This record gives sequence, C-alpha cells and structure tokens, in this order.
Amino acid sequence: MNASDLTRIALEVARRAAPILLEGYRARPAATEKARSDLVTEFDVRSEVLIREQLAARTPHLPIVGEEQGGTARGLTWFCDPLDGTMNFVHGLPFFAVSIGAMDETGPVAGAVVAPALGIEWWGERQGSAFRNGESCRVSDTRTLGDALLATGFPPDRAREPENNLPTFSRVMQVARGVRRCGSAAIDCCLVADGTFDGYWERALHPWDVAAGCAIALGAGARLTARDGGPADLAVGHLALTNGHIHDALVALVRD
Repeated sequence: MNASDLTRIALEVARRAAPILLEGYRARPAATEKARSDLVTEFDVRSEVLIREQLAARTPHLPIVGEEQGGTARGLTWFCDPLDGTMNFVHGLPFFAVSIGAMDETGPVAGAVVAPALGIEWWGERQGSAFRNGESCRVSDTRTLGDALLATGFPPDRAREPENNLPTFSRVMQVARGVRRCGSAAIDCCLVADGTFDGYWERALHPWDVAAGCAIALGAGARLTARDGGPADLAVGHLALTNGHIHDALVALVRD
C-alpha cells in the first residue's frame, strides 16, 4: 500500500467521522476531565469508534493508535485524533478537527485533517503533495522572523507543567510579527502547509496530534525538526515546523 492509498483512506474515514462532531457543535456538550483542562466528550469517543471500525475494515494489517483508546505502534501505524481541539469544541469555537495520519519509523507518511465547522479539508503525503479543499497548497515564502505569523500551543496544566511554553512564547512574541493559538495542533500544522502560518512550534504533544498535519505540511514543502533543530521525534512531541526560510531563526528562540 503506497502513500497515496493511505492518504485516500485517511480522507475518506475523516469525512465519515466529521458529521459526528457537527452533531455536538454549539450544543455545549457535557465533558469530563481526563486531566486538568484536558477534556473528553461523547463525540470524541463516538468519532474514534467509527474511525477504528473504518480503518480496520480498509487496512486490517495496520495497527491503530488513538487518543481515547490508545494502542501500540508497530511499523507503519495509523495515529488518529477523533476530535483535536476538544476545548474549543466544548465552548463552541470552530477550530477543531478529525485528524488521521499514518506514520512509520522514519516519521509521518500521509494523512488527512477535516475541520467540519470551518468547512476545510487538508490532505497529503510527505513525499508527494498537499491539498486544501482540493487545491494544491504550498508553504509561504516569508523570509524573516520579523515578518512571520507563527502559531503555538500550551499544555493543559500550565500551572504545574515545567514545559509550559510560556517563557518561550513571550520571547518569540517580541521578535515575530505575531503569534496565534488555534487550540488544535492538527489545524496549526495544516495552516503551515497552506501558507497561512509561516511556522509553528509546540512542546509535549502526542503523535496523534500531529502525525497527519506534519505529513501534509511536509508534502507542501515544510521543514520539520525537534525544537532544538535535531531530528523530529513525534513520540516526544517537541517540534518546530516552518516554511524552511525562517526555521533556523525560530529554533534559535525556542530550543531551550
């Protein structure tokens, strides 16, 4: 099975899961805390059940790792976030998505991210191309950090998490044109892919947060490394993703 097949499957399944999320959007669904400020709703759970059923039917030989039910990666593996941006979803913000990506020992391979309340779909593969709503997309051509619009995020428990990103955020804000927080790592990565954001960094992510988005961004010409500029390890989740031109400058600010 090649990367194009994986991309097609990821997009088909994400499209099937997206209507489940729209059922609860703007309805103030009940949520429980897995940890402080880390929420889960019935829609996260229902979405993942459908995703697992659909992926297992299409690719029974591939393991699946999901945010809600876990799993074990073995070689080429599906990583799915059935509702990335649950906090936004619970409060009625449209920045949430279904994210389904395939990743192996070499990194992200292919994926799709469907943001139903925004009406946007992204898909692509690392060594191929990337698309936004059916049109080919590429990273931006911004050349300096001072001209860059960046994105980042923060861990749920910012008061007690030593890797809370707050000092780094303050430092970058003094240099970049602007920094935004969407509240969905999958969408942040895709907005780098389509040239909306010039770069993105974050700490302490999970592979299901970014497997799809990073594959799409790489297909669009992005550069992906660890926060310190070394090889990216999405199992650790400290990453920098940019259009390439501003990468070294951003890493110099976020590496420590």
